[in-house]
Amino acid sequence: QLHLVQSGGGSVQTGGSLRLSCTASGSSIDSYCLGWFRQAPGKERVGINMISREGGISDSEYVRGRLTISRDNAKNTLYLQMDSLKPEDTAMYYCAAGRQCWNLERTNYWGQGSQVTVSS
Repeated sequence: QLHLVQSGGGSVQTGGSLRLSCTASGSSIDSYCLGWFRQAPGKERVGINMISREGGISDSEYVRGRLTISRDNAKNTLYLQMDSLKPEDTAMYYCAAGRQCWNLERTNYWGQGSQVTVSS
């Protein structure tokens, strides 16, 4: 059973940077598609980027060039490097792991969430 534990997050001013980590236990992440989702207050959870088993990346136009996903299979960890943060990036961020990228939002494997707050 895969278990995901997130760390990082916090509060920053506009233009600042943060890094989120998502460390897996119980299974190797090598065979999983991994992704980051976020949920802003009063809104639905949406996917922002994902990285396949082979390292292929897809990302939302709203975060491209600013929120960068990466994985370190040796450390069994997924990362989200967040740069040039904007107030509209304020949300609860979740990592996810699934066997397939195309329906990652339906996976049962989620991190516990990390709050990111960006002030103007």
